[in-house]
Amino acid sequence: MEFLRPSNWREALEAKAAHPGAKPIFGGTDLMVELNFGRARPEAVMDLTRVPEIQGWEEEEGRLRIGAGMTYARILAELKDRLPGLAMASRTVGSPQIRNRGTVGGNLGTASPAGDGLPPLYASDAKVEVASVRGMRRFPVGDFIIGPKQNALEADELISGFLIPEASGPQQYSKIGPRNAMVIAVCSFGLALHPEQGKVGACIGSAGPTPIQAREAEAFIEGVLEEGNLWESRVGIGDRALARFGELSGMAARPISDVRASAEYRTHAVGVLARRSLSWAWDEYRNGR
Repeated sequence: MEFLRPSNWREALEAKAAHPGAKPIFGGTDLMVELNFGRARPEAVMDLTRVPEIQGWEEEEGRLRIGAGMTYARILAELKDRLPGLAMASRTVGSPQIRNRGTVGGNLGTASPAGDGLPPLYASDAKVEVASVRGMRRFPVGDFIIGPKQNALEADELISGFLIPEASGPQQYSKIGPRNAMVIAVCSFGLALHPEQGKVGACIGSAGPTPIQAREAEAFIEGVLEEGNLWESRVGIGDRALARFGELSGMAARPISDVRASAEYRTHAVGVLARRSLSWAWDEYRNGR
C-alpha cells in the first residue's frame, strides 16, 4: 500500500488524479479502524494533514466556508456561537483526543448515517464543496450523500470543505446511545430555527440509510408558527403541536434493527428527540437567545 503526503492542495489534487483509488486521511478516526480490522485495503493512503488550504474557515457571501480538515475541537473553540448546532454535535464526538483529530469532512467522506456532524448540515441547508484538477463543484449535502457510506465523489475528487449559513436562530443537536460519551448514535436529531425566513430545519441521523430531512414535520411546525403568529409573539408552542412534530419526525425515520437497537425503539426515540429539541430551541427563542 502506497503512502502519499502532499504539502499543498494542488499537490493533493494531482496525487488523487494519478491515484484514483487513494483514500484521503486527516484524523483517520474511521479509515484506521477499517484498516486495523482488515475491512479495507486501498491501493494508497493520502495524508492531508500537511495541506493548509483545507484547515481553516472564512466568510463567503453570507455563509461560512469551513475546510474539510478543520477539526471538531476547532469548531467548538472558534465557531460555537456562530454554529451552535454543529458545535453541539462536535461536542458529542468521541473523546478529546478524537475531537482533536476528527473532522466533519471525514463524516462527509465516510457518509455514515450515524455521523454526528451531518444532521446540523442538513438542518441548515449546507452545501458540500469538492474539487479535482478539472475544477470545483458545489451541491446540497442531501445530494452529496447518496446512500449508506456512499457519496457523490468522482474517483479523482477530494472534499475541500462545506458552506453553511451562520445561525440566525437557536439550534439543537441531541442523540441517544448506550452511554454518555464515546458512543455511536443509536439515533440523533438536528434542528435549526430560521426566524427571518419563517423556516425550521430538522434532520434525523442514524435511523435510515442516510440522514433524513423530516420534511412533513418541518412543514407542519412552520404552519403552526405562521398561523399562530408565534414568530412575532414568541408565545409557547402547544403540547399537541410539539407531540405532532415528534410523531411526524418519527414517521420520517427509516430505521433497521441491529445490535444497538430495534427499529421500533429508534422510531420512538426519534420522536422523543424531535419533540424535546424543538421545545428547547423554542424556549431559547422566546427568551431572546
